[in-house]
Amino acid sequence: MKNAKTTLSKLVEIALRRYEMIAPGDKILIAVSGGKDSSCMAWDLASKRAWWDTPFEIAACHVATDLAEEGYANPVDDSWISARMAEWGIPYERIDVPVANRLKPGETMNCYWCATQRRTELMKYAQERGFNKLALGHHLDDILETLFMNMMKKGEFATMPPVMPYKKYPLTVIRPLALCEERQIIACAEELDFRSSTCTCSFNLNGERNKTKRLIDRITGGSSHVKRTIFASMSRVRTDYLA
Repeated sequence: MKNAKTTLSKLVEIALRRYEMIAPGDKILIAVSGGKDSSCMAWDLASKRAWWDTPFEIAACHVATDLAEEGYANPVDDSWISARMAEWGIPYERIDVPVANRLKPGETMNCYWCATQRRTELMKYAQERGFNKLALGHHLDDILETLFMNMMKKGEFATMPPVMPYKKYPLTVIRPLALCEERQIIACAEELDFRSSTCTCSFNLNGERNKTKRLIDRITGGSSHVKRTIFASMSRVRTDYLA
């Protein structure tokens, strides 16, 4: 895909403006794993900071876990992340969270537990340091997968919205990549010559999300138009035609 960086940057701009993700005086904490999604997001927000019509501040945080120590995942070397953040002028800090060691006797590791622990620590970190927004690297495919998983597993028509204020914390989650398909992010990462340093977790390889990803690919035939039509339907809910 040619001009992948331009494509991603434009889609992020559309999302930021359409969903009013940035307001005057915002302090945005970017959650960076070292993977393609959060790396591309950080790169683009750093670029937009120089010319965006509304001034905003950004910083980045990487949550390191004990999953590798416990044998659940490959280790993550955050030196690459630290170097990229310095290159883009983004203040960076790493925090260590003992996800596996927090399991109670009899409990087993799973994706939901890990994600919840990491997200909670990110929100606490953001609140303590005066950030009012947390930028997460979820893209359009993530949002669709969550929608289908909630419908099939929970019987709920719900997903990860592009903007989500938290009730428990004075913090709003934003997803600048909400209009970007994963294939577009992969192309951008390749164009930028990013090396993904995110962990490889055994739970993610064969988890429900990957099963749902394959299901959506079969339903849509990989069509971008069909995926975006499904995405648009979430803003056009006809409640009078629902049970």
